[in-house]
Amino acid sequence: MYRSLEECLGDLERHGHLVRVREEVDPYLEMAAIHRRVYDASGPALLFENVKGSKFRAASNLFGTIDRSRFIFRSTWEAVQKVMTVRNDPMKALKSPLQNMGAGLTAWKALPQQTQSNLATPANEVRISDLPLIQSWPMDGGAFVTLPQVYSEDPDKPGIMSSNLGMYRVQLSGNDYELNKEIGVHYQIHRGIGIHQTKANKRGVPLKVSCFVGGPPAHSLAAVMPLPEGLSEMTVAGMLAGNRFRYSYSDGFCISNDADFVITGEIYPGETKPEGPFGDHLGYYSLTHPFPVMRVNKVYAKPGAIWPFTIVGRPPQEDTSFGQLIHELTGDAIRQDIPGVQEVHAVDAAGVHPLLFAIGSERYTPYSAEKRPAELLTLANRILGTGQLSLAKYLFITAEDGQPLDTHREEEFLSYILERIDLRRDIHFQTNTTIDTLDYSGTGLNSGSKVVFAAYGDKLRELCREVPAELQGLRGFEGAKLVLPGVVALKGPAFTSYDEAQREIADLCAAIRDRGPISSCPMIVIADNSEFLSATLANFLWVTFTRSNPSHDIYGVNSAYEFKHWACDNVIIDARAKPHQAPPLVADPAIERQVDRLFVQGASLGGLKNL
Repeated sequence: MYRSLEECLGDLERHGHLVRVREEVDPYLEMAAIHRRVYDASGPALLFENVKGSKFRAASNLFGTIDRSRFIFRSTWEAVQKVMTVRNDPMKALKSPLQNMGAGLTAWKALPQQTQSNLATPANEVRISDLPLIQSWPMDGGAFVTLPQVYSEDPDKPGIMSSNLGMYRVQLSGNDYELNKEIGVHYQIHRGIGIHQTKANKRGVPLKVSCFVGGPPAHSLAAVMPLPEGLSEMTVAGMLAGNRFRYSYSDGFCISNDADFVITGEIYPGETKPEGPFGDHLGYYSLTHPFPVMRVNKVYAKPGAIWPFTIVGRPPQEDTSFGQLIHELTGDAIRQDIPGVQEVHAVDAAGVHPLLFAIGSERYTPYSAEKRPAELLTLANRILGTGQLSLAKYLFITAEDGQPLDTHREEEFLSYILERIDLRRDIHFQTNTTIDTLDYSGTGLNSGSKVVFAAYGDKLRELCREVPAELQGLRGFEGAKLVLPGVVALKGPAFTSYDEAQREIADLCAAIRDRGPISSCPMIVIADNSEFLSATLANFLWVTFTRSNPSHDIYGVNSAYEFKHWACDNVIIDARAKPHQAPPLVADPAIERQVDRLFVQGASLGGLKNL
């Protein structure tokens, strides 16, 4: 397999998966606009050979299609999957090689290798300002590294086998950062590097951090893999690459000798600076907040280095392929982590973290005369307390009952639940809890709520397949549109405050109640633009679940509390944009017109279709 990014790009080009962009392109917004246009058309990987303001080339869209992603890892894929099958005891593959011959050999061959050769030489030193400073969206706070491999070691157990390699975004310029001397590192305290930082703070010493950029694409994928305890990202990087991760040390910093670039520096206890805004994967800007600042020590670039990058935004984007690759590699990992759970699908169209669809088992009901969610509720709590899944706000969970289900058939899955859910029994809230840092629908940074919609049993209703007459012509809430069976969108007045929203929606609930029960429509969504929300399933999933906080934005017709349990006849989700929420990502029209020059006949991208 590939020992370098250059090898990978050459292989992609030979097989028709890469196009070179010869023209000078501005890293300020232009490169991102080109990338998005090519990605949207399922186009090839891109190699930018003439980046304005930098001597370095840049590459993007390597993982732009799942087929190309599989192609990149075609030689190592099966071997890595075998290792992941023993993830409950990953070191078993090393301790019992005869019983796990293939997996053990793969893992042993992939252990990190310390080498004498060292990228960290004076001849390879550069500055931050020499790099392609790529800004993706107009309101971004500056240039960011979007495919970083951020490396740190445990202060209590130094060494590469107790290290953490994570993809935490890195801001290179802008805000209050002193160019070439400081950069920002955005991470959450419970992540691997955050745990290392906490330990370093207790010791009163700075945390040494290395940011690797480039190298074999396997290293980027390893940085985002959710791995079991005892299996290091560095070993997985070696397995995926088919070559051991080669490293050395310089000035106490770990250096990846396979990377194209390495930025070393230290994070001192208590030192923060404003980081952001940044156009993020939910489709909105994550706003400016204080995050750790890293004092830059040295920056290295190997001869002929290539800067890899990606662009994130409203899904789907290139990082969607990362999610699919991880799902294929880890296979039934969720079943091993949470016995009884058959499947969990983090819905990409909703920004991944806000919305989960899950299938569990329901083994308690044989002892009850009534089919109802029981074990499912236990499993729901386990799901919402597990790793990245704990960032979710909405969880829809059910169990198969003689009918095969697939959470990836999203409309069918949601319809199955809406047909069976008892709205007076099966909605369960968790308030004043944590949500994703990047989600601004809540009451503050990392602060919001969760809700579980659990359904099991016989079908309770036929879902409407056109807008019920009772939802037509409601004063103040017009423009009724059928979204999918059982779900109707209404256009509401612009949101001003929660006090006003409660009054508005109380009047709406009263009007619906007065018109009679509408059991065929269990879910009503209020939007700023009901036509946009109902136009596609993706629009519905994105708007509804990224713009609502369950505790504050879920209402109900005939709602009431029964022994502290909330119940209703029809769920109403207020998915209007709120003043405290972050603005959505909107491309600069002038930049979009500027990059047209690359897609005309005779230009580098002129031969691509559908662009």
